[in-house]
Amino acid sequence: MTEEREDLLRGVLKIMQPGEKVGPRVNLDTILLAHYTRPKKRERILEIGCAHGAVSLILAKRGYSIEGVDIQPHLVGMAVENAAANGLEADTKFYTGDIRQHRTIWEAQSFDRIVTNPPYFGPEYGGLSPSKAIATAMNGSECTLEDLARACRYLLKNKGYLDMVICAGRAAELFALLDKYNIAPKRMKAVHPRPGAEASVLLVEAMRASKHGLRIEPPLFVLDEDGRETPQLREAYLIGGE
Repeated sequence: MTEEREDLLRGVLKIMQPGEKVGPRVNLDTILLAHYTRPKKRERILEIGCAHGAVSLILAKRGYSIEGVDIQPHLVGMAVENAAANGLEADTKFYTGDIRQHRTIWEAQSFDRIVTNPPYFGPEYGGLSPSKAIATAMNGSECTLEDLARACRYLLKNKGYLDMVICAGRAAELFALLDKYNIAPKRMKAVHPRPGAEASVLLVEAMRASKHGLRIEPPLFVLDEDGRETPQLREAYLIGGE
């Protein structure tokens, strides 16, 4: 584990996180998800797979109260420490829990909004990391995409929102599962490394028990044609960048 706190949002927050090749770390998906979600004040929000709390802390810094759950207790411990170190413990609660056991942790329709960065690959993916912490976070060994959709169906209120960042290659799988569990995609943005490149991830907002009707937003390019950060990317790093 790292012993020094590291900058998050380019210094707005500082967090403790696992070292390289030891556990999951903040990446661009973290920043984009926290920027994409648009909670309303007084919503009850849950982050599923909160790890060391980065997304939850960004949302708390933006003025929202949020709860986070993760199956890995050492990461939850980091999230609690990170909240305290940034003065955000009053706006955050973190739990160790297996989301597959959601019915034993929360009552049905407990949340107005769920945010999540699910495992990048499915459990069938062969290239597992030797680090159990990374394999759990990246390969869905402890939570499949269907496990997540099933939990969201139970935990979200009617007309409650699910905000997610997911590997673009899993879009068909995701949309099929959301349809199965009556969570309709409402808004989507594709993220491309640069103009001319295929999308790498998708940002998706869906609503429980809603009519179909998907709005596809303009794409987000990480770098421009000259290899420089785009204004869209820089905006994602601003706390007040709505």
